[in-house]
Amino acid sequence: MSVKDVIKNSVIEAIGGGNGLSAGAVILILALACLTGIYIFIVYKLSAKSAFYSKDLNITMAGLPVIVAAIMIAMQSNLLVSLGMIGALSIVRFRNAVKNPMDLLYLFWSISVGIIVGVGLYVLGFILCIVMTVLLLVMNMVPTIKTPELLVLRSQNKQFDYEQLYRTIGGQCKSYKEKARCVKNGEVELIIEICPKNKEALLGELNKMEQLTQVNCLSHDGELRA
Repeated sequence: MSVKDVIKNSVIEAIGGGNGLSAGAVILILALACLTGIYIFIVYKLSAKSAFYSKDLNITMAGLPVIVAAIMIAMQSNLLVSLGMIGALSIVRFRNAVKNPMDLLYLFWSISVGIIVGVGLYVLGFILCIVMTVLLLVMNMVPTIKTPELLVLRSQNKQFDYEQLYRTIGGQCKSYKEKARCVKNGEVELIIEICPKNKEALLGELNKMEQLTQVNCLSHDGELRA
């Protein structure tokens, strides 16, 4: 038998049914994929911020490894099925918006584990889960600096005493910087970026200043890189 005949027979065998896995091997792969999905479900539930946590998304990520592993089993067993799945998946479009960028990491993690376990690399799949867990723990331990707050002040006094104002702010803030100043029809509006030591003490001192008619302090939950 020539090499051409061997190649031809192997292609025909792959199209006809390929080297199908046994029922025990299929059950083992799906069971391990299910375990990794449950593991990702627990890690995501414990680490996700409450404001962005979605139980439906978490269940989706837990089921992805099983579905992807099943697809990989089918693609290994039959060439026609693998080509059909490639064509079907290439036209699928998902338009659900991801609220938190970290969700993308978990989604790729789920898909990757499903592919790895589906081709029989069980040890690599579990090592990936352990490495990802350690990486997330280490990254969460890295300290972050909160973004500065914005102080919005208004006054109707044309002869506004800026020196007194900045002495008061400088005594209660680690740092400050004037971002904007608007003067119109005798009314003054200031926007100052501050890093307060004690916000309540600062606002109390500003409220004592008769020149100020309105004091606003704006903040959010954003983070600043160290």
